Amino acid sequence: MATWGNMMIQDANSALMEQLMFFHDHTIMILSMITIMVAYIMISMLKNKFINRYLLEGQTIEFIWTTLPAITLIFIALPSLRLLYMIDEMNNPSITLKVIGHQWYWSYEYSDFSETEFDSYMKPSNELKTNEIRLMEVDNRTILPMNTQTRVVVTAADVLHSWAIPSLGIKIDAVPGRLNQGSININRPGIMFGQCSEICGANHSFMPIVIESTTTENFLSWIKSM
Repeated sequence: MATWGNMMIQDANSALMEQLMFFHDHTIMILSMITIMVAYIMISMLKNKFINRYLLEGQTIEFIWTTLPAITLIFIALPSLRLLYMIDEMNNPSITLKVIGHQWYWSYEYSDFSETEFDSYMKPSNELKTNEIRLMEVDNRTILPMNTQTRVVVTAADVLHSWAIPSLGIKIDAVPGRLNQGSININRPGIMFGQCSEICGANHSFMPIVIESTTTENFLSWIKSM
């Protein structure tokens, strides 16, 4: 998760988030080159003394400053389109997790396992253990197996919410009366934190998300104990 010392994106824990980070770096590199070039041209123009009072048009330079941005946009658009298709791609999910947003907590249902559902509330500060994070820990963590294609179906019971886990590269709007879906495939075991990313009322800041990734055997043992 992001801490006070982190200025960049969280560590990726899914192939999709890795691709998002590659695209971010690719775009930042292009923007940096444009910024440096424009700054150099502006400084050069301010420092030189050359003038041309009779200049009416410059078709060559107009052609160049129209063509170069178009080519640059192609280099940004093509990877972006590829990434959009990757986000929508879903190949034979092994399990389905249904997420329901409430004011102000989350409900989870494991659709493939009967009677496996629970509510997840933020832990109050007076109940936190030494190693737990204030405003981010919940009473019931969501357990998911790693290296398993998981479909996430998201809706809301009252107002708009948004289920977001930055390190997994997933953000799905929770809309009352509508089912939105996404796909995640977690690379390694660990704990991932997220929050509601849609302003949903007075306690919007107090409905965190905690995903705990573990092995398939541990996940099945947890399911049996529910």
